[in-house]
Amino acid sequence: MTILWVVLLVFGPPVLFWLVIVAIAAYGLLEYFRMTVSSPTSVMTGVKIAVSLLPVLAAVAGRPDLLLGSLFFSLFLWIMLVLGRYARIDNGLNFLGTGCLGILYISFALAHLVLIRSLPQGAGWLLVLTAITAGGDTGAYYIGSTMGRRKLCPVISPKKTVEGAIGGISAGMLCAVAAGWYFLPGVSPALIALAAFLLAVVSIFGDLTESIIKRAVGVKDSGRLLFGHGGVLDRIDSLLVAGPVLYYFLLLLGRWS
Repeated sequence: MTILWVVLLVFGPPVLFWLVIVAIAAYGLLEYFRMTVSSPTSVMTGVKIAVSLLPVLAAVAGRPDLLLGSLFFSLFLWIMLVLGRYARIDNGLNFLGTGCLGILYISFALAHLVLIRSLPQGAGWLLVLTAITAGGDTGAYYIGSTMGRRKLCPVISPKKTVEGAIGGISAGMLCAVAAGWYFLPGVSPALIALAAFLLAVVSIFGDLTESIIKRAVGVKDSGRLLFGHGGVLDRIDSLLVAGPVLYYFLLLLGRWS
């Protein structure tokens, strides 16, 4: 999967990247709604996904204003969906809240990856982000399993440790500098290291956010698509929060430079 992702970013056109992100968002929403909001029919599940996909669909234009407009429209349609089905919903507030969270957490967040791809050197920055999340996950696992003693968030994720988090941040920064040296030759390594530190920390929150959802609904994995490695959301949980942070970091960087 990592190899295919790198090939897509290096050689694939922006439209193909957008289509892949749309597909990931659609399946991620399917996993999310299976966990949180039961549907009487597959048609209703499709309606929920279609309504929630609007932000990531609008991201193809590469315009933040259209992204915000599509976000509002998606949330508004979800409200209309709740009103139309209110008599058949056990808890209207829960239905509304979980639907709006899915739009923000999955579709709106993934749309920022498409926006990053449209920026100058956007593909390079996405590869650096990939290196941060992949390196951070690997470092956190090995350091945490061998040296972990103090629990990071035992109520939410009992296996995560402070030592593992430090190891993940350190490994993510090292991988980011190495990837930046190759894919972002004109960018200062110090700047890449700063961005990597910020994104590595934020990635932990992305991981914990999905853990909150899974613990609330009582499941271990978001799905079974990846044969023993969980579902799509289990693989992209760090990117869902880190992607928007990187996008706005780059916007601020462009204004300062």
